[in-house]
Amino acid sequence: MSVATSADASGISLDGLIDLSRYPLNDLDGEAGKALIEHCRRQLEDDGCVVLKNFVPDEALERLERETERLSPDAHYNQTETNPYNSDADPSKPASHPLNRFDDRTNGFVAGDRIGDDTIIRQVYQNADFQRFIATVVGMEEIHQYADPLADLVINVLREGCQHPWHYDTNEFIVTMMTRRSHGGGRFEYAPGIRGPEGENFEDVERVLDGDRSRLESLDLTPGDLQIFFGRYSLHRVTPVEGDKERHTVIFAYAKEPGFIGRPERAQRIFGRMAAVHEKLLQEGMQRSDSLVD
Repeated sequence: MSVATSADASGISLDGLIDLSRYPLNDLDGEAGKALIEHCRRQLEDDGCVVLKNFVPDEALERLERETERLSPDAHYNQTETNPYNSDADPSKPASHPLNRFDDRTNGFVAGDRIGDDTIIRQVYQNADFQRFIATVVGMEEIHQYADPLADLVINVLREGCQHPWHYDTNEFIVTMMTRRSHGGGRFEYAPGIRGPEGENFEDVERVLDGDRSRLESLDLTPGDLQIFFGRYSLHRVTPVEGDKERHTVIFAYAKEPGFIGRPERAQRIFGRMAAVHEKLLQEGMQRSDSLVD
């Protein structure tokens, strides 16, 4: 089915917000749309990551930066020691084991329930054309917005000295858009596909934690870049931010099945609180579809 307009069924238009001439999300069945999909799929297959430069035109980028700047004071900051799995240590394993390797995590997150329906970033997140584009790129029939009111749409805010150490994402893929760049640092590094649904591959993870960079990729993202990343299986981090200008990144979280809710303990760590749905999960118990640690 060819999409002839730039607005989805809800009437929300991407005109002026996304460079539709370069990235024709409104006509994915056209020749240019198919070429875009093929390019993205090939890059994902090769690197586990695709970056679409200047996804947002300059005139919209200024509006986006103001928006995340306005919301950034709502970020919950915490400084904690965490392993790549956001889990407790395992005393039955040696100190060198990744489960027992903790690093300083100092960053902030604006939770989804602080981001109103009138914001540009939530309108993009909920847009059907945008969702169809992401789903097609990652090879899914459809994707679904999180049912988690805290983790569905998030703004990551990094001040000077803040970092997000080696970790995995709870979902198989993640979509991010940088809206503000720090003066220095804040570099995105990752080890593509270092683990999979069948197992953790702790041995190679330990090598990365020991400083082996042989399988690492590094990205110097700029405002307006859209990134699609398989963060469930790729160990990744953001290096410490340098300078007095905050680094802002919007995180659009989708799942392959409806009703996804993150672990309550993870919500508590990241946002400093839980929503009612997390409290309910604690009472009822929670099941996950894979056997990975986080």
